[in-house]
Amino acid sequence: MNFDRKELSNDQLIHFYHSLLWPRMIEDKMLLLLRQGKISKWFSGIGQEAISVGATLALQEDEWIMPLHRNLGVFTTRNMPLSKLFMQWQGAKEGYSKGRERSFHFGNKEHHICGMISHLGPQLAIADGVALAYKLRKEKKVSLAFTGDGGTSEGDFHEALNVAAVWDLPVIFIIENNGYGLSTPVNEQYRCISLVDKAKGYGMEGVVIDGNNILNVYDTIKGVREYCIRNHKPYLIECMTFRMRGHEEASGTKYVPQDLFRLWEQKDPIKNFEKYLIELGVLNEMKVADIRNEFKDKIESELAIGFNTMPVVADTEEEMEDVYAPSSIVNSQWSIKKLDNSKTIHHSPFTTHDLRFIDAINEGLKQSMQQHPNLILMGQDIAEYGGAFKITEGFVKEFGKERVRNTPLCESAIVGTALGLSLEGFKSMMEMQFADFVTVGFNQIVNNLAKIYYRWGQNADVVIRMPTGGGVGAGPFHSQSNEAWFTKVPGLKVVYPSTPMDAKGLLIAAINDPNPVLYFEHKALYRSVSGQVPEDFFEIEIGKARHVREGDEISIITYGAGVHWAEDYAAEHPEISIDILDLRTLAPLDYLAIREAVQRTGRVLILHEDTLIGGIGGEIAAWIAENCFSILDAPVMRCASLDTPIPFNMELEKNFMAKTRLDEMVQKLISY
Repeated sequence: MNFDRKELSNDQLIHFYHSLLWPRMIEDKMLLLLRQGKISKWFSGIGQEAISVGATLALQEDEWIMPLHRNLGVFTTRNMPLSKLFMQWQGAKEGYSKGRERSFHFGNKEHHICGMISHLGPQLAIADGVALAYKLRKEKKVSLAFTGDGGTSEGDFHEALNVAAVWDLPVIFIIENNGYGLSTPVNEQYRCISLVDKAKGYGMEGVVIDGNNILNVYDTIKGVREYCIRNHKPYLIECMTFRMRGHEEASGTKYVPQDLFRLWEQKDPIKNFEKYLIELGVLNEMKVADIRNEFKDKIESELAIGFNTMPVVADTEEEMEDVYAPSSIVNSQWSIKKLDNSKTIHHSPFTTHDLRFIDAINEGLKQSMQQHPNLILMGQDIAEYGGAFKITEGFVKEFGKERVRNTPLCESAIVGTALGLSLEGFKSMMEMQFADFVTVGFNQIVNNLAKIYYRWGQNADVVIRMPTGGGVGAGPFHSQSNEAWFTKVPGLKVVYPSTPMDAKGLLIAAINDPNPVLYFEHKALYRSVSGQVPEDFFEIEIGKARHVREGDEISIITYGAGVHWAEDYAAEHPEISIDILDLRTLAPLDYLAIREAVQRTGRVLILHEDTLIGGIGGEIAAWIAENCFSILDAPVMRCASLDTPIPFNMELEKNFMAKTRLDEMVQKLISY
């Protein structure tokens, strides 16, 4: 192994040695504790330390790194105390995630480390978002994300690299090619000669380096960092290395040919660097022994602190409170008016004007852009074209292309980018061109956005607009109601307005809220519904339903287009006293308003456009049965769409819709 110290001083070389040896000795101790049954699981990075350590040393301390579970050297080089790391690995309350996460599945803003999730690929796009934040602020910084050879098979790898290249983002992507994805060798992962060959396909530069040579890793990444900042470009680095242990200790290494271990043992990054420093005269055997003894004592003293933790006592109230980041606005530079229209408002206290549903969304988005200079809009065709439904038409002229950004067709990467922006204090709104397309970004939403605050206290200040619903003859992939997919995911907020006033007020509230909000907007309402909307910048409170109509015979609990179906039906049937509740927010639900609706009539029909099985109506019906049984005069009934995909033909679609069966269900409930 050829080392080139270049301009590095003796003190720097010794510091590099300390940084390299420290995680190795920690791992040796962890493996011993694992065999003793004192820890439960370990993912070893032995043999790969030079990559983690060299990369971290080459970056500034306030530049974000997205590591994986074999990158202990990132955490130690960023000077995270071993005692607290050990608490984290043990699942102690005093760790970095209050016992809620395992091993390296956590992050820490103070150390600018964003922890992984088990799906391996999504962290790459978060690096895109961080780099975009740096670029927007014109800061001379880069972000850095790790992946393995196996992770390059993920679609997230393609999407993240493509976005970074198209948007000219200063991101360093590192592939740790250790030859195996668990037991799957690289010849079953890809057919290109080298993974770095993929860089050219994205229009970026790349290089293959010896990942076991810390000076090579450090020098390469230091130079690449300067390149990325100077040229506003991403870069791909493939680090060749070897995994000296199993995927995790329980899996063993029987699937690996033993001659590979003998070969790579000769390339051990620590032994070779140590030998080099001794030959150079920077270290000697006695000094090496002193360093190792010092580290051994430090490990024991840190573990003594780490073992000295209190047993975890579950606090249900605290667990529930930590699902969402606090949503109060602190030290705001703008004033806001909160409009409580939980009751039907005939005379607004504000100056109003008549707007269509679509125009109310446009106005709420535009005023939010004016109030929040750190709000970034992203989506397919939303810039000059104005989006598929023209909601952002004219925004580029007013706010510029840096803030109104057309995206490539890669929903997963853009959701991840939105989360990366949030790490750096930006707000973002992503438009799914159709709610149906959210499936491509599902993992990022339900596993990254939704859980990150509960996991390690980092909020995701992201709104995803979801044009949804049928009635426009758009067929199975542009019409489905998929809101119920997300209402069961803790950490997400889901809103679904039915009126122009609520469309504007809930959108503003969603953007102001520091939590991830899915904002469903029914396409059939865009140009068919109008109403009075305050001209002011105002909020409708998330989590609060609206009592639309007073009645004493039956209560219809609904949302979205269902509100208009219910109102039309009530107008056509004055002989029935119908009470209507518009939920407006589907997560969290307004259970108090639901209970009051039950009390008013004792008979409840839950109406929604979504299909019957798995729709949110089932959850509401179950809650009413459990909590309001004594005030019911009839079974809770549901009116929903057919349990089929949405057909294209308008007659078939009409038959599919819940609206078609509304009269039947009302009559059934009335006559019970």
